[in-house]
Amino acid sequence: MELDVLVIGGVGIDTIVRVPSLPLADVDTVPVEPIESYLAHTGHGVALGCHLLGLNAGLVDVIGDDPEGARIRRTYDELGIPLRVVLHPSGTRRSVNLVSPDGRRLSMYDGRHPHGLRVDPNLWRPVIRHAQHVHVSIMDFARDALGDAIAADRSISTDLHDWDGRNDHHKDFATASDIVFVSAAALPPDGVDWILANGRADVVVAMAGADGSYLHVRGEPVRHFPAITFPDRPVVDTNGAGDAYVAAFLARYLDGAPWQAAATAGTVAAGWACTSPGTHTNLITAEDLALRTRELG
Repeated sequence: MELDVLVIGGVGIDTIVRVPSLPLADVDTVPVEPIESYLAHTGHGVALGCHLLGLNAGLVDVIGDDPEGARIRRTYDELGIPLRVVLHPSGTRRSVNLVSPDGRRLSMYDGRHPHGLRVDPNLWRPVIRHAQHVHVSIMDFARDALGDAIAADRSISTDLHDWDGRNDHHKDFATASDIVFVSAAALPPDGVDWILANGRADVVVAMAGADGSYLHVRGEPVRHFPAITFPDRPVVDTNGAGDAYVAAFLARYLDGAPWQAAATAGTVAAGWACTSPGTHTNLITAEDLALRTRELG
Protein backbone atom coordinates (compact mmCIF):
# COMPACT_ATOMS: atom_id res chain seq x y z
CA MET A 1 0.00 0.00 0.00
CA GLU A 2 1.30 3.46 -0.88
CA LEU A 3 1.38 5.87 2.07
CA ASP A 4 1.46 9.64 2.24
CA VAL A 5 2.84 9.56 5.79
CA LEU A 6 4.54 6.77 7.72
CA VAL A 7 4.78 7.42 11.46
CA ILE A 8 7.50 5.55 13.32
CA GLY A 9 6.88 5.11 17.03
CA GLY A 10 4.65 6.69 19.62
CA VAL A 11 1.37 4.91 20.32
CA GLY A 12 0.10 4.16 23.82
CA ILE A 13 -2.73 4.60 26.29
CA ASP A 14 -3.63 7.79 28.16
CA THR A 15 -5.57 7.79 31.42
CA ILE A 16 -7.18 11.20 31.90
CA VAL A 17 -8.01 12.49 35.38
CA ARG A 18 -9.93 15.77 35.41
CA VAL A 19 -8.84 17.55 38.60
CA PRO A 20 -10.23 20.70 40.28
CA SER A 21 -6.98 22.65 39.81
CA LEU A 22 -3.28 22.43 39.02
CA PRO A 23 -1.19 22.17 41.09
CA LEU A 24 -3.21 19.85 43.28
CA ALA A 25 -4.02 20.74 46.85
CA ASP A 26 -1.91 19.01 49.52
CA VAL A 27 -4.65 16.69 50.77
CA ASP A 28 -5.17 12.94 51.07
CA THR A 29 -8.14 12.68 48.69
CA VAL A 30 -9.26 14.74 45.70
CA PRO A 31 -12.74 14.01 44.28
CA VAL A 32 -12.63 13.89 40.48
CA GLU A 33 -14.91 13.32 37.52
CA PRO A 34 -15.08 9.80 36.02
CA ILE A 35 -11.62 8.67 34.95
CA GLU A 36 -11.32 7.69 31.28
CA SER A 37 -8.65 6.07 29.13
CA TYR A 38 -7.92 6.74 25.48
CA LEU A 39 -5.76 5.42 22.68
CA ALA A 40 -3.18 8.17 22.46
CA HIS A 41 0.43 9.41 22.47
CA THR A 42 2.30 11.47 19.93
CA GLY A 43 2.73 9.04 17.05
CA HIS A 44 -0.88 7.96 17.20
CA GLY A 45 -2.03 11.59 17.23
CA VAL A 46 -0.08 12.34 14.06
CA ALA A 47 -1.18 9.15 12.29
CA LEU A 48 -4.84 9.60 13.23
CA GLY A 49 -4.75 13.32 12.47
CA CYS A 50 -3.34 12.70 9.00
CA HIS A 51 -5.89 9.93 8.41
CA LEU A 52 -8.80 12.22 9.29
CA LEU A 53 -7.40 14.87 6.96
CA GLY A 54 -7.64 12.47 4.04
CA LEU A 55 -4.05 11.22 3.89
CA ASN A 56 -3.01 7.60 3.66
CA ALA A 57 -1.17 7.23 6.95
CA GLY A 58 0.39 4.22 8.64
CA LEU A 59 2.27 3.53 11.85
CA VAL A 60 4.98 1.13 12.99
CA ASP A 61 5.87 0.72 16.66
CA VAL A 62 6.85 -1.45 19.59
CA ILE A 63 3.96 -2.35 21.90
CA GLY A 64 3.21 -5.01 24.50
CA ASP A 65 1.38 -8.32 24.32
CA ASP A 66 -1.05 -6.95 26.88
CA PRO A 67 -4.62 -5.59 27.00
CA GLU A 68 -3.38 -2.13 26.01
CA GLY A 69 -1.55 -3.53 23.00
CA ALA A 70 -4.61 -5.55 22.00
CA ARG A 71 -6.70 -2.38 22.21
CA ILE A 72 -4.27 -0.60 19.88
CA ARG A 73 -4.33 -3.37 17.28
CA ARG A 74 -8.11 -3.65 17.42
CA THR A 75 -8.61 0.11 17.05
CA TYR A 76 -6.24 0.42 14.10
CA ASP A 77 -8.03 -2.44 12.39
CA GLU A 78 -11.36 -0.66 12.95
CA LEU A 79 -9.95 2.64 11.65
CA GLY A 80 -8.38 1.01 8.61
CA ILE A 81 -4.97 2.53 9.38
CA PRO A 82 -2.07 0.19 8.48
CA LEU A 83 -0.16 -0.92 11.58
CA ARG A 84 3.01 -2.99 11.94
CA VAL A 85 4.24 -3.81 15.44
CA VAL A 86 6.88 -5.67 17.38
CA LEU A 87 5.74 -7.07 20.71
CA HIS A 88 8.04 -6.49 23.70
CA PRO A 89 7.70 -7.99 27.20
CA SER A 90 8.03 -4.57 28.86
CA GLY A 91 4.52 -3.76 27.63
CA THR A 92 2.69 -0.86 26.04
CA ARG A 93 3.51 2.76 26.89
CA ARG A 94 1.09 4.59 29.17
CA SER A 95 0.48 8.04 30.61
CA VAL A 96 -1.62 9.44 33.41
CA ASN A 97 -2.59 13.02 32.57
CA LEU A 98 -4.08 15.41 35.09
CA VAL A 99 -6.27 18.03 33.38
CA SER A 100 -7.50 21.22 35.07
CA PRO A 101 -10.83 22.97 34.27
CA ASP A 102 -9.05 25.48 32.00
CA GLY A 103 -7.57 22.66 29.92
CA ARG A 104 -4.01 22.71 31.26
CA ARG A 105 -2.41 19.33 31.84
CA LEU A 106 0.30 17.54 33.79
CA SER A 107 1.45 14.33 32.12
CA MET A 108 3.10 11.44 33.94
CA TYR A 109 4.66 9.30 31.22
CA ASP A 110 5.48 5.61 31.61
CA GLY A 111 7.63 4.81 28.59
CA ARG A 112 8.07 1.19 29.67
CA HIS A 113 10.70 0.14 27.18
CA PRO A 114 14.28 -0.37 28.40
CA HIS A 115 16.92 2.21 27.52
CA GLY A 116 18.79 1.23 24.38
CA LEU A 117 15.99 -0.95 23.00
CA ARG A 118 16.66 -1.92 19.39
CA VAL A 119 14.39 -3.80 17.00
CA ASP A 120 14.73 -5.46 13.61
CA PRO A 121 14.80 -2.57 11.06
CA ASN A 122 12.58 -4.64 8.79
CA LEU A 123 9.79 -3.29 10.97
CA TRP A 124 9.98 -0.07 8.92
CA ARG A 125 12.27 -0.61 5.93
CA PRO A 126 9.71 -2.22 3.60
CA VAL A 127 7.16 0.48 4.48
CA ILE A 128 9.51 3.44 3.99
CA ARG A 129 9.88 2.42 0.35
CA HIS A 130 6.13 2.98 -0.09
CA ALA A 131 5.84 6.24 1.87
CA GLN A 132 6.14 9.80 0.60
CA HIS A 133 7.01 11.26 4.02
CA VAL A 134 8.32 9.77 7.29
CA HIS A 135 7.50 11.24 10.71
CA VAL A 136 9.84 9.85 13.35
CA SER A 137 8.82 10.05 17.01
CA ILE A 138 11.61 10.40 19.57
CA MET A 139 11.42 6.82 20.84
CA ASP A 140 14.99 5.55 21.26
CA PHE A 141 14.54 2.63 18.88
CA ALA A 142 13.16 4.94 16.17
CA ARG A 143 16.45 6.81 15.75
CA ASP A 144 17.66 3.80 13.75
CA ALA A 145 15.03 4.58 11.12
CA LEU A 146 16.40 8.05 10.41
CA GLY A 147 19.27 6.80 8.24
CA ASP A 148 16.97 4.49 6.31
CA ALA A 149 14.57 7.35 5.54
CA ILE A 150 17.45 9.55 4.39
CA ALA A 151 18.85 6.72 2.23
CA ALA A 152 15.42 6.29 0.65
CA ASP A 153 15.34 10.04 -0.11
CA ARG A 154 12.17 10.59 1.88
CA SER A 155 11.33 13.85 3.59
CA ILE A 156 11.45 13.52 7.38
CA SER A 157 9.80 15.30 10.28
CA THR A 158 10.03 14.92 14.05
CA ASP A 159 8.59 16.46 17.20
CA LEU A 160 11.21 17.10 19.89
CA HIS A 161 8.52 18.02 22.45
CA ASP A 162 9.99 19.77 25.51
CA TRP A 163 13.64 19.58 24.41
CA ASP A 164 15.95 21.78 26.44
CA GLY A 165 18.36 22.33 23.56
CA ARG A 166 21.05 20.27 25.26
CA ASN A 167 19.79 16.72 25.88
CA ASP A 168 21.75 14.44 23.56
CA HIS A 169 18.82 12.02 23.18
CA HIS A 170 17.04 14.45 20.86
CA LYS A 171 19.95 15.56 18.70
CA ASP A 172 19.88 12.75 16.13
CA PHE A 173 16.20 13.48 15.48
CA ALA A 174 16.81 17.24 15.36
CA THR A 175 19.66 17.04 12.85
CA ALA A 176 18.25 14.33 10.55
CA SER A 177 14.82 15.89 9.96
CA ASP A 178 13.73 18.30 7.25
CA ILE A 179 10.88 19.65 9.40
CA VAL A 180 11.36 19.97 13.16
CA PHE A 181 8.60 20.67 15.66
CA VAL A 182 9.56 21.56 19.22
CA SER A 183 7.90 22.98 22.30
CA ALA A 184 9.09 26.44 23.26
CA ALA A 185 8.58 25.65 26.96
CA ALA A 186 12.16 24.57 27.75
CA LEU A 187 13.91 25.62 24.54
CA PRO A 188 16.81 28.06 25.11
CA PRO A 189 17.12 31.22 22.96
CA ASP A 190 19.71 29.55 20.72
CA GLY A 191 17.79 26.26 20.36
CA VAL A 192 16.28 26.89 16.94
CA ASP A 193 19.54 28.39 15.65
CA TRP A 194 21.36 25.23 16.74
CA ILE A 195 18.94 23.02 14.79
CA LEU A 196 19.26 25.10 11.62
CA ALA A 197 23.05 25.32 11.92
CA ASN A 198 23.67 21.63 12.63
CA GLY A 199 20.94 19.81 10.76
CA ARG A 200 19.08 19.35 7.50
CA ALA A 201 15.97 21.28 8.49
CA ASP A 202 14.51 23.91 6.19
CA VAL A 203 11.91 24.83 8.81
CA VAL A 204 11.55 24.68 12.59
CA VAL A 205 8.21 25.25 14.30
CA ALA A 206 8.38 26.26 17.95
CA MET A 207 5.01 25.58 19.56
CA ALA A 208 4.20 27.83 22.51
CA GLY A 209 0.79 26.70 23.77
CA ALA A 210 -1.55 29.62 24.46
CA ASP A 211 0.98 31.92 22.77
CA GLY A 212 0.58 30.06 19.48
CA SER A 213 3.60 29.06 17.41
CA TYR A 214 6.69 30.53 15.78
CA LEU A 215 7.65 29.56 12.24
CA HIS A 216 11.39 29.62 11.56
CA VAL A 217 12.16 29.16 7.86
CA ARG A 218 15.82 29.06 6.92
CA GLY A 219 16.91 32.49 5.64
CA GLU A 220 13.61 34.22 6.46
CA PRO A 221 12.33 36.34 9.38
CA VAL A 222 10.56 34.50 12.18
CA ARG A 223 6.77 34.59 11.88
CA HIS A 224 4.39 34.35 14.83
CA PHE A 225 1.02 32.58 14.54
CA PRO A 226 -1.24 33.43 17.49
CA ALA A 227 -3.30 30.62 18.99
CA ILE A 228 -6.87 30.35 17.74
CA THR A 229 -9.98 29.93 19.86
CA PHE A 230 -13.46 29.24 18.55
CA PRO A 231 -16.42 31.14 20.00
CA ASP A 232 -18.65 28.09 19.58
CA ARG A 233 -16.08 25.60 20.96
CA PRO A 234 -14.52 26.53 24.34
CA VAL A 235 -11.15 25.12 25.43
CA VAL A 236 -11.57 22.11 27.71
CA ASP A 237 -8.45 19.95 27.27
CA THR A 238 -5.06 20.64 25.65
CA ASN A 239 -4.08 16.96 25.35
CA GLY A 240 -3.09 16.18 21.77
CA ALA A 241 -3.05 19.77 20.50
CA GLY A 242 0.57 19.58 19.37
CA ASP A 243 -0.03 16.33 17.48
CA ALA A 244 -3.03 17.89 15.74
CA TYR A 245 -0.82 20.83 14.72
CA VAL A 246 1.80 18.50 13.27
CA ALA A 247 -0.75 16.46 11.30
CA ALA A 248 -2.39 19.51 9.71
CA PHE A 249 0.98 21.12 8.96
CA LEU A 250 2.16 17.94 7.21
CA ALA A 251 -1.10 17.63 5.28
CA ARG A 252 -0.71 21.12 3.84
CA TYR A 253 3.03 20.63 3.24
CA LEU A 254 2.41 17.42 1.29
CA ASP A 255 -0.25 19.26 -0.70
CA GLY A 256 2.44 21.70 -1.84
CA ALA A 257 1.25 24.68 0.23
CA PRO A 258 3.67 27.40 1.43
CA TRP A 259 5.08 27.12 4.93
CA GLN A 260 2.84 29.93 6.17
CA ALA A 261 -0.29 28.12 4.98
CA ALA A 262 0.90 24.94 6.66
CA ALA A 263 1.43 26.83 9.95
CA THR A 264 -2.04 28.37 9.69
CA ALA A 265 -3.57 24.93 9.20
CA GLY A 266 -1.62 23.62 12.18
CA THR A 267 -2.83 26.50 14.33
CA VAL A 268 -6.46 25.85 13.42
CA ALA A 269 -6.15 22.10 14.05
CA ALA A 270 -4.44 22.63 17.42
CA GLY A 271 -7.16 25.03 18.55
CA TRP A 272 -9.83 22.57 17.47
CA ALA A 273 -8.19 19.70 19.40
CA CYS A 274 -8.39 21.72 22.63
CA THR A 275 -12.20 21.87 22.45
CA SER A 276 -12.89 18.19 23.21
CA PRO A 277 -12.20 16.26 26.43
CA GLY A 278 -9.70 13.42 26.34
CA THR A 279 -6.86 12.74 23.94
CA HIS A 280 -7.37 12.61 20.16
CA THR A 281 -11.12 12.19 20.60
CA ASN A 282 -12.18 14.77 18.00
CA LEU A 283 -9.30 15.75 15.73
CA ILE A 284 -10.23 18.04 12.89
CA THR A 285 -11.35 16.65 9.53
CA ALA A 286 -10.36 17.99 6.12
CA GLU A 287 -13.81 19.55 5.68
CA ASP A 288 -13.75 21.38 9.02
CA LEU A 289 -10.14 22.48 8.51
CA ALA A 290 -11.00 24.04 5.16
CA LEU A 291 -14.10 25.74 6.61
CA ARG A 292 -12.37 27.15 9.70
CA THR A 293 -9.36 28.31 7.69
CA ARG A 294 -11.64 30.20 5.28
CA GLU A 295 -13.32 31.89 8.25
CA LEU A 296 -9.95 33.36 9.22
CA GLY A 297 -9.85 35.17 5.89
